[in-house]
Amino acid sequence: MRQADEIIYLDHAATSWPKPPEVLDAVSECMRNSAANPGRGSHQMAVQASRVLFDTRKKLAKLFHIKNPNDIAFALNTTGALNLAIKGFVKPGSHVIATSVEHNSVRRPLEYLKRVVDIEVTYVDTDESGVMDPKRIQDAVKANTSLVIANHSSNLLGSILPIADIGEITRKKGIKLLVDAAQSAGILDIDVERMGIDMLAFPGHKGLLGPQGTGGLYIHPEVDLEPLMHGGTGSQSEAAEQPAIRPDRYEAGTQNTPGFAGLKAGVEYILHETTEKIHNKEWALTQRLMDGLLSVEGVKVLGPTLGEQRTGIVTFLAGEADPSEIAFILDQHYGIAVRSGYHCTPLAHEQAGTSATGAVRASVGYFTADAEVDALIAAVQEIMKHYR
Repeated sequence: MRQADEIIYLDHAATSWPKPPEVLDAVSECMRNSAANPGRGSHQMAVQASRVLFDTRKKLAKLFHIKNPNDIAFALNTTGALNLAIKGFVKPGSHVIATSVEHNSVRRPLEYLKRVVDIEVTYVDTDESGVMDPKRIQDAVKANTSLVIANHSSNLLGSILPIADIGEITRKKGIKLLVDAAQSAGILDIDVERMGIDMLAFPGHKGLLGPQGTGGLYIHPEVDLEPLMHGGTGSQSEAAEQPAIRPDRYEAGTQNTPGFAGLKAGVEYILHETTEKIHNKEWALTQRLMDGLLSVEGVKVLGPTLGEQRTGIVTFLAGEADPSEIAFILDQHYGIAVRSGYHCTPLAHEQAGTSATGAVRASVGYFTADAEVDALIAAVQEIMKHYR
């Protein structure tokens, strides 16, 4: 088995790696000095642990232009945040609009609610490359529409949805907007006020450069959710019901304090570098990769065409070759880590016309080097010689 420093890592859409040294140091420092239970005591270590969590909320609030840090509820990941938002907000008999590029973390909770509480769901199509005309959202609105859910960037196609335009529609209609920022947080500029976002679900372990087991949900102060979990919060312990105060209402149980210490360091790194700089570098890398792959006979690249805006995801088909086989060869023979299959987004594969095959997904990060992109192109060129 290859050592980590021998691997060309192009799977950043799943989780970013490596992390900045500051993130590793923050986790270690917290474990050594601040790893008491936050909110569960008044001694110095418990107070310091609580401070770690609040400081992380403040950094996230600055990044996403959130007025009150306590409107951010921590979660294990984007999936947990989306489940809290969807199951905590959607009421029986209501209508929800989602897009055809949603992850299963959106689709499966919606399908569950369709089955158990009789809600209506409309999935609005994008085009084949994942680009959406916001008018399709407007045309899908019904009298009982209560929520629109939009993926900021497709984890299959890399396309970027016009969230601000969608937010303008939902505000005028009095409908709430939930945004899945799994592929955009820390990479694209997100301003919840300007973009009309009522709930923002985000991971800590992808573009925010933090550890796994971290993430969160921004909840607009006018939105009240039913908690997904109930239990100890360290506050109002004498009460039988979950506290109404934020963020305690949505954070039962002990938080991953060392993980969030690492997330704070990751967000600080992004604030210093700026999302504009990060996105521009990742976009340049994707253009380099797309240009190289498109020069290989038989290779088809999915998503927006060369020169159009996208996040750092380049998904492709290698002729008639099985995508899983291509990914296996890249890993075993070239030491290149990519992902193949359906990427937990079958609706997006339907849009792209790849439902029967799946696809190979390469995804770059801020620390990806040009030479690593070139190595993937060269490997695909060599592999394709055996499939012609």
